Amino acid sequence: MLYAILCYNSEDAVGSWSKEYHDETMARLHVVHDKLARQGRLGPVARLLPTTAATTLRKGRENLVIDGPFAETKEQLLGFYIVDCSSLDVALETARELAGANPDTGSYEIRPVAELYAHTVGQRQKPAA
Repeated sequence: MLYAILCYNSEDAVGSWSKEYHDETMARLHVVHDKLARQGRLGPVARLLPTTAATTLRKGRENLVIDGPFAETKEQLLGFYIVDCSSLDVALETARELAGANPDTGSYEIRPVAELYAHTVGQRQKPAA
């Protein structure tokens, strides 16, 4: 089963990391990434740009497009992993490995993924089998 591991943290805290600390953290994360890739379990990984670059389409009687996500939270969604795990316990262990590689505060939300379309960016979408 595919699981999304959503990475939350304070944008301000992560944005204030020194280049050295950032590079060290990324090196630790790459160890986990490489392990998952060797096991054939690593899917797409994305790091989101800051919320200041976000735009929101708010649904209502009329759709409204506004700048930013305007989340009322101290932590923002900074990125995500799609990982193939045999169970929730395995997904939790994978999130623990990622958290251990990234010693800063934050949280990881683990959610099962129902794949709607099997496609690659730039190709036509095909219904999932």
